[in-house]
Parts: sequence; structure tokens; C-alpha cells
Amino acid sequence: MLDRSADLDAFEERLGVRFRDRALLERALTHSSYANDVARSGEVKDNETLEFLGDSVLGMLVAELLVETLPDVREGTLSKARSQLVSESCFAAKARALGIGDLLLLAPGEIRSGGRLRDSLLADAFEALFAAVYLDGGLERVKALARRLFGDDVAALDPGELSFHDYKTALQELAQGEGKPLPAYSLVEESGPDHQKSFVYEVAFDEEIRARGSGASKKEAQRQAAKAALALVLNRPRRR
Repeated sequence: MLDRSADLDAFEERLGVRFRDRALLERALTHSSYANDVARSGEVKDNETLEFLGDSVLGMLVAELLVETLPDVREGTLSKARSQLVSESCFAAKARALGIGDLLLLAPGEIRSGGRLRDSLLADAFEALFAAVYLDGGLERVKALARRLFGDDVAALDPGELSFHDYKTALQELAQGEGKPLPAYSLVEESGPDHQKSFVYEVAFDEEIRARGSGASKKEAQRQAAKAALALVLNRPRRR
């Protein structure tokens, strides 16, 4: 128990937040597997309700930060930026940077299955943490935390790049605007073991443009193919 207290002290130091009610922090770090399988007394609550609240809190705070930083950017681009930042992969990465995985309270079976490394569990705990900070210290404190953790990410955003962040949608809209058939994707290659697959997709745009992309998932390979095709389409010579 002394080690746990010291670990939480160190975590609060990294976070830049000192909890008035540490029980809120403990709840944010408690997975349902621990509450259900280990703490059978029913006195331990998991972080699922806090996760629900934290999702809304983060969505609002990141949106506010985006509007303040990029006041002249259109709604569609801001929405893409928010979806990029308010996402499981982004939350999981920030949870790892804070060392949340090491502090999660998990049932033994969840630990053995790699729960401390799983994006979904880390992202859920990150959301729950923001709810806990909000409930413990109010809006201004959680807003300050969001600025510390997301400020550099927002400042680094390129609105021009964001406008084409969803390359598949951009390519599809371009085809529709030109009255052409929708882009067609085909799997060219699949390799690697089940836990480390690699895919190559080719996309055909009209009769002239073909481009390939690779990735660790089919979705990412298609996205990269669309990005390559979009570059070819936008750089093609204009017809007279």
C-alpha cells in the first residue's frame, strides 16, 4: 500500500495535478475486471461512468482549444482535427506517456492478457482521469490540464494537411465532382504473421490513375493508396 501511495504521488507530479480526493483518482484507474473479480465486497467502483463523462469533457475542451488556436479554419477541417485528437489512439499514446498502464488496477487474467498495453483500456482510463480531475477540481483545473497535454498537438496542426486528412473521402468527392466512377480498391498483397500483417492495396481512379499504398491494416493501406492517387490527380496536366 505504501508503494501504491508513492506511485500515485509520482503520477500526480507528472500530471501536474494534486487531487483533493484521491479516491477519484483510484476510481479512474480501476478497470471493471478488478472491481468485478477481485473486489467482491462491492465497495470498489470501476472507471466506466467516469469514462463516459471524461469523453464529453475532453471533446469540449479540445474543441475549444482548436477554435482558439485556429479561429479562421472552417468547421469541416476543425471536425477532422478534433477526430484526430479525440481518438483512442491519441488518448492511448498520452496515457502511455503518463505511465497510466503501470497504475491500472486490473484482474490477474486481464494483466496476463496484456491489458496494461491495450489501447482501449489505456484510452478509457485517460478519459476517466479527465472526469476525475473535473469532479475533483472543477472546470478551470481540467481546462489547464487539457492545455498542457494537447496544446503542442494543436499548435502543430497544419490546416492544409487536415483538409485532406481523410484521403479516401477526398478522392471520392473529387470523382463525384468530376462525374467519374468512384475509386475502386483492390488487394494486391498480404504478408506477415497474424500479429504483424502487412497489406498493399491499389486504387484505380478513372482510366488514367492507379496508385498503391501499404499499411499494417487494410484500412491504412487503402488510405495510403488514396493519398498517392490524390497527389497524382492534383498534379496531372490540365486538359485544354
